[in-house]
Amino acid sequence: MTDPAGPAGIELPGADTAPSWLHPLIEAVTHRPFPPPLSGLVAAKDDGRSSAVLILLSDGADGSGPDVLLTERAAGLRAHGGQPAFPGGHAEPGEDPVATALREATEETGLDPASVLPLLQVTELHLGFSGNRVVPVIGYWRTPGPIAVVDPAETSAVARIPIATLIDPHRRGSVTLSSGARGPAFEVDSMVVWGFTGILLDAVLEFGGWSRPWTPGRDLTLPPHDAAASALESLRNADR
Repeated sequence: MTDPAGPAGIELPGADTAPSWLHPLIEAVTHRPFPPPLSGLVAAKDDGRSSAVLILLSDGADGSGPDVLLTERAAGLRAHGGQPAFPGGHAEPGEDPVATALREATEETGLDPASVLPLLQVTELHLGFSGNRVVPVIGYWRTPGPIAVVDPAETSAVARIPIATLIDPHRRGSVTLSSGARGPAFEVDSMVVWGFTGILLDAVLEFGGWSRPWTPGRDLTLPPHDAAASALESLRNADR
């Protein structure tokens, strides 16, 4: 059984070659436990389907500072349709989490996997709504290249979001999750990043030392498709 009080993740080979601005993130993930509510999601047993997501950080473009890669899932998808997400998906036979995260990111965004330096493998998390066991993989995009939507049936948008945008106190807020708890959320252009992605993103910003104070209690309004998905999730959880 994984200890929720243990380090949030492990360092991968090559992490010692990461740029200095990523050193605080690497140090924190490998020495500090998850903050709530992620600490309550640490997988306690091997049930559910194995998955991985890629949290890809780069130096940024045009002097905007570091950024992170996000996608928007196609609205027609059965699970989490229309929601912002890190690229990722289910593991194929014989794949480790790093291979899964890189393959899925390539299939969704067209990035060159050879351009990514995997830094950290985060402790496996269990999502009650989907039943998936998810391993976040944090990587450094050494040589950013072109990215775009590869399959519109799966992904509707791909974007590099500056960390400076995400930590702007005026873009921070909360949404009510299906459990009834309030979760962190971010206003990014026409999207609201919330749910599991918002919780993960909030933890990464905190671990990396990038977070800035913001006013709690601000409610963000979810787009219609996200609001509908949240309501459906609440009904499904109520039936369990």
